[in-house]
Amino acid sequence: MTEKELDSSINEYKEEYKSNNYIKQLQWDMAIGLQKVDNLEPSKYLEKLLKQNMEGNLTIKEVEKELRDYYVEKEKKNDINHNELECDFVSARIVELLNEDKFELSVNYLKYIHKFLFQDVYEFAGEFRKIDFFKHEKILNNDSVAYGDSTTLNESLEYDISQELEKNYKEMNIVQVINNIAKFSSSIWQVHPFREGNTRTTALFIEKYLISLGYKVDNSLFKDKSVYFRNALVRSNYFNNYLNIKEDSSYLVKFYENLLLGKNNNLHSKDLIVNELFDKRD
Repeated sequence: MTEKELDSSINEYKEEYKSNNYIKQLQWDMAIGLQKVDNLEPSKYLEKLLKQNMEGNLTIKEVEKELRDYYVEKEKKNDINHNELECDFVSARIVELLNEDKFELSVNYLKYIHKFLFQDVYEFAGEFRKIDFFKHEKILNNDSVAYGDSTTLNESLEYDISQELEKNYKEMNIVQVINNIAKFSSSIWQVHPFREGNTRTTALFIEKYLISLGYKVDNSLFKDKSVYFRNALVRSNYFNNYLNIKEDSSYLVKFYENLLLGKNNNLHSKDLIVNELFDKRD
């Protein structure tokens, strides 16, 4: 072909239109994908309802009502799968929350997200934990991250958010944005203010924050990579002075590069395994 034949400048730009159905699909993909951090799978009934929601035949409020009626009947028969119940309700609440315009960079809004997501599941939804705990992590050979002290949860979060409020993302390039968001989300997650649901709450809080800053977020990434996201948060907070292991946020940065830049970094949880913690003689 000649230079002229290869010149596309004469072609008109075409407006890219994403249907409401497509957007809802991405929201449901994220909502259900995030449940995998706790090994939760949706019921067949939710799968049926979400299709009706995407087709415009049910609103998200109607989906939630159908779920309540469904589980009332299941309870009468003593036939409730509690893992499915949690997955179903929290997924629906995530989709509803993603369609709310409001966001506030505050501890109260973080509490609001937790209460909103888990109101149908936990009596302690929206309340900070009153105990200290640890969690065995597979990538750490059952060691645990050091989570926030239960007596200073609010103070820790207030500090992290006050530091964030001083930043001006408009003055940053995208590399700086990603590094800052990775650090902020890592700090919020490390506090682990709730008894359950910290990763899902952090993910929604950060996504709503990014949207409020004007960034487009690739929700589809959470469909298959939510477990990697959690493991990256673990790795960004784990250190072991005895073995000279430092916190490593590079994996979380890779996740955010894919999320915000559409990069194609390979995201595999096996890459986050801390080999020094495993006895190679076994």
